[in-house]
Amino acid sequence: MVREPREPRRSRRLDQPREARRVIVPTPTYDPDAFGRLAERIARFIGTGRFLVYMTVFVLVWVTWNATDWPLRFDTYPFIALTLMLSLQASYAAPLILLAQNRQADRDRVQYEQDRARAERNIADTDYLTRELATLRIAVGDVATRDFLRSELRALLDDLDERAGGERRQAPRAGSG
Repeated sequence: MVREPREPRRSRRLDQPREARRVIVPTPTYDPDAFGRLAERIARFIGTGRFLVYMTVFVLVWVTWNATDWPLRFDTYPFIALTLMLSLQASYAAPLILLAQNRQADRDRVQYEQDRARAERNIADTDYLTRELATLRIAVGDVATRDFLRSELRALLDDLDERAGGERRQAPRAGSG
């Protein structure tokens, strides 16, 4: 029995990378924006006096319930379950607060960039209007204004009146001489 030479498999060739294996692993999917909004809401609530009052009342009720000597208590003096719950709450609260702060920082950065662009446009518009105003002032300086024309016409009329009055005085009178 003669074997035909097989073509080498791609994965056995050293001059080419292996093909990526696609292992289908179910991963949970979530909407990052929705999760971020939820984190911001939680962080806002944790930062309020209402939350502090609720937590204080909860801890006082827990300690009072479990410090009394009756059969329905479930967490005795060192209050291990309460400590575990509070540490669990803190371990979730810290990352949620950081996520909310990062989202706020991103929003602030975008707002600063928009403000900077708006300020640059305002400066460019102001420069343009300043140049236009300077051009108009130069052009108006070359144009005769109404007041300038009135003063020139008055000076001309005064000049003509003086000449007319001087010619009358210099002209010989008829019948004299």
